[in-house]
Amino acid sequence: MQFLKKLGSDTALYGLSSVLGRMVNFLLVFLHTQPTVMALGDYGTVSELYANAALLNIFYLYGMETAFFRFAADKKYNPLAIFRLSTSSLLLTSFLLSAVLWILAEPLSMLMGYEGKAYFIQIFALILAIDAIAAIPFAYLRLQGRSLKFALVKLANICINVFLNIFFLYICPKAIAGDLFGFLAPVAELIYNPEIGLAYVFIANLVANFMLLPMLWNELRQFRFHLPAGLWKKMLLYAYPMIFTGVAFAINEVADRNLLKYWLPEGFYPGRSSLDAVGIYSACYKLSIFITLGVQAFKYAVEPFFFSKAQDKDSPETFALLFKYFSIICLLVFLGISVNLNWLQYILRGEGYREGIHIVPILLLANVALGMYYNLAVWFKVTDKTHYGAFIGLLGAAVTITMNLILIPFLGYTGSAIATLLCYTTMCAVCYFTGKKFYPIPYPWMAVIVYGVFASLLAAVGFYLHTDNFYIDFVLRNALIVLFVGVAWSRERKVFLGKP
Repeated sequence: MQFLKKLGSDTALYGLSSVLGRMVNFLLVFLHTQPTVMALGDYGTVSELYANAALLNIFYLYGMETAFFRFAADKKYNPLAIFRLSTSSLLLTSFLLSAVLWILAEPLSMLMGYEGKAYFIQIFALILAIDAIAAIPFAYLRLQGRSLKFALVKLANICINVFLNIFFLYICPKAIAGDLFGFLAPVAELIYNPEIGLAYVFIANLVANFMLLPMLWNELRQFRFHLPAGLWKKMLLYAYPMIFTGVAFAINEVADRNLLKYWLPEGFYPGRSSLDAVGIYSACYKLSIFITLGVQAFKYAVEPFFFSKAQDKDSPETFALLFKYFSIICLLVFLGISVNLNWLQYILRGEGYREGIHIVPILLLANVALGMYYNLAVWFKVTDKTHYGAFIGLLGAAVTITMNLILIPFLGYTGSAIATLLCYTTMCAVCYFTGKKFYPIPYPWMAVIVYGVFASLLAAVGFYLHTDNFYIDFVLRNALIVLFVGVAWSRERKVFLGKP
């Protein structure tokens, strides 16, 4: 159990920074969904652009982060040399990709329906380049177990971004109009141009990303351009299938928004445009963020752990135990959010956004499945068979696209949520059965399925429970969480207590 305690403490630190960061970041949801700040369609535009940026980010990183962990954990190589090689590779390719985006910004903006707003693309070209350059310094911190600095820098980046969003989208317009912050009017008039509107969301992100460079200076100052052809080729051969894996995951994130925009029948939601539907879906997706946060924090902690433990003779049993307790914790979070949506929904300030609140439990469960997949995917990373990850990811993308095309005309954004759940469930199943051939791990599937069904039933009861009294509802709904915890504790207490 010692490894679980160490992994748990690292995950908790990564998770604390992520949770605090996203709690701060939730101010952006609160701000962006204010009807006086951004219309439903504008929020849909922001969501669409960030979704497409996530797809581009895959090409900027092309699996080099995972390759860094794989080769830095190999005793044949010096971790600092791998750090320099990985950073050199990303620096070179980021410059080339951003130069192409910058040059093609005008035709790309017209293709996306943002004619006259090529600066949207140019800002994202800079954001993506800085993201890629900072990726390996962040990975180096994780490799060294310096989770505190990692967490503090990530949190600072989010706080700067949120502050600048509030400054540009709320304080500056109010100051110029003379409603509030009158003393800032001269500064606001100097730096704020109301004609570029939404671009300030992206400008805030760019400035916050640029501030990462001085915060990571102690790591970056160790950098020397170092690109030995032989080793670089080995790392690229390991990493390149991750591009297809990443593209598949990005498609899973992007396809539903884009297909909702173009595939939703006209008038499906009376009085709402397709971009309004994208905005509602995207805002409700944000309420599944707590599962995503846990999964991301776990991924930060566990990726170096997987590579360091892969050669141990008892590693399959270790990974199986880890999978079980990770699943239980994710299901607990899923249940906790689902039964409290009656009041959590008011994080979305515009009433229109809350029309889609029923899709949140589906999206939460989908993210639980995604977290399970990250656990199951260990086998192809530690056996250097990363091309299997590409095949599985592309299969998931195919499921996403196919099910969205089938379900959107009948179910709207509810169909997109169901498609996301089916995608990640399919990927889990295929990853597990394929991995049994190359790196068998005795996962306790029966126990995990029983916990999953039990949590889902409790979530359904809690979601629909209603007594016309908020306090009674609150007590009864959260009693379901206590019931789940009690059952899990009664079954697992011996392991938690370290007893045979």
